[in-house]
Amino acid sequence: MFIKGEDGEPSNFDMTMQVVRSVYTSKIISSYRDLVALVFYGTKESKNPRNSFKHVYVYHDLDEPGAQRVQEVDALRGDKGAQLAAKTLGSGEASLGDALWCCANLYSDIKLRLSHKRLMIFTCRDQPHGGDSAKDRQARTKAGDLKETGVVIDLMHLLKPGGFDVSAFFCDIISPPENEEELGLQMEPCGKLEDLRKRVRAKELKKRTLARLSLSLGEGVNVAVGLYATAVSARKPPPVRLYRETNEPVRSKTRTFHTQTGSLLLPSDIKKAQVYAKKQIVMERDEVDAIKKFDDPGLVLIGFKPMEKLKLHHHIRPSVFLYPEEEEVKGSACLFTALLKRCSDRSVFALCRCIPRRNLPPRFVALVPQKEEVDEANAQISPAGFNVIYLPFADDFRTLDPPRCPYASQMQVNKMKEIISKLRFKYRSDAFENPVIQKHFRNLEALALDMVAPEEIEDLIMPKVEQIDQRLGPLVQEFKDLVYPADYNPETKPAAKRKAADAGGGASEKKPKVELTEDELRAHVLNGTLGKLTVPVLKDACKQFGVRTTGTKKQELMDALTGEGLKTDL
Repeated sequence: MFIKGEDGEPSNFDMTMQVVRSVYTSKIISSYRDLVALVFYGTKESKNPRNSFKHVYVYHDLDEPGAQRVQEVDALRGDKGAQLAAKTLGSGEASLGDALWCCANLYSDIKLRLSHKRLMIFTCRDQPHGGDSAKDRQARTKAGDLKETGVVIDLMHLLKPGGFDVSAFFCDIISPPENEEELGLQMEPCGKLEDLRKRVRAKELKKRTLARLSLSLGEGVNVAVGLYATAVSARKPPPVRLYRETNEPVRSKTRTFHTQTGSLLLPSDIKKAQVYAKKQIVMERDEVDAIKKFDDPGLVLIGFKPMEKLKLHHHIRPSVFLYPEEEEVKGSACLFTALLKRCSDRSVFALCRCIPRRNLPPRFVALVPQKEEVDEANAQISPAGFNVIYLPFADDFRTLDPPRCPYASQMQVNKMKEIISKLRFKYRSDAFENPVIQKHFRNLEALALDMVAPEEIEDLIMPKVEQIDQRLGPLVQEFKDLVYPADYNPETKPAAKRKAADAGGGASEKKPKVELTEDELRAHVLNGTLGKLTVPVLKDACKQFGVRTTGTKKQELMDALTGEGLKTDL
């Protein structure tokens, strides 16, 4: 594990520690409630609960990762880290069975209910026991016990001279692949840090469904499917409110009181209303729920359309991904694959009615087929399945009146085509990180780890001006000469237009105040259209009719004008 690679490549141990650190920091950022432990086996020293196992060192117990743990992992990186590991851990006999047993104890000591449990083994030895059949049998037995309790065991095998033979021992230890695409990935060892990070990143996140639905293809033909969000907007976490004296988190509670009696209102005391034709229609909560419900959740196939019928401007919200759920209904994967292949071969999309959850209105969706893509390392880039595109209703379309501008000449169009062809590049969303979020977490990391300064981040969305200038050459100036006049300078500000003076020769006067007559104000009060008036007009109306008001906000002025005093005066 400590032998360095060729051309200055880091050792397998150093690669593993870097990946562990990235897992810790990503958990702190995205899933801070997840519990993570770090266990070494094959060590000289022993440290584990009740010291029941020799040559097993529990470096971190199963707990939420924090700043101190990240610092302790940082201490094991590099040449100094290798020396510290040799001094603290040492090297001794390896017993994977004892290590798995120790991990099982760590799981059982947690009293919380865990949604999923995953165990990753980093090693470069395909036969950890050197052919000892007794230890091999013990490890297989313990791995089977762990898998029966819902623990998923993954092998992150590292490159070693002579290659890594998974079939020699670890094929009986690790959990079966979740799908066929992962089978080839499990057989290839990782020789580079980035490959190892990709593999761990793909495994550490639990694939959670947004909804599990039934796709109805016809009468009596149903396929169990799941909706997955492949891309979700990353946001900075909200601030946590703390009590100023003890720094303990505080909880906020909301209660509703009667405006006249001050009594506490229960949910059963509250009704909902909708104003329609100047009349307030009051409804019970059960009636509101009944109005919202159209049908049970599910997908219903309506028909198929050519891909040309799906337009880019039909996009109204992010799409989700559809994948079969074989555990729910046997045979779903087979029928789903047949439908996917047929739609892909014929270049058509399936039109369906979708109700993702109870009490949600139905939507028309397009199921667009997507084939599986893998990279050179046999890692999956995009899975096979359907992209669910939400389609607009007739009410969602807007009538636009675009401004009329002069049309470009054919020479100008041709010159812009040359510019576009020079600036083409292969765009990948995963190649650009959000600089605002990255800077935010770098600052938090520096504060938590007592760093002198936060790590510098590279703003990947900034245009590379020098490279663009080299690619374009004289094309930009040629385009300017075709479009702009000869004396055009974008740096100079255009002269301000002077308003025409009135007959008296003076400058333009201020807008005259808009005064309301008594009849106009009465009409606004009776029709409930006071909200259309501006705050200055409402203030002038209060002064004009002698209405007293203590507030200056729009709602307070409207309440004062619609009071009983004004109604009797009018």
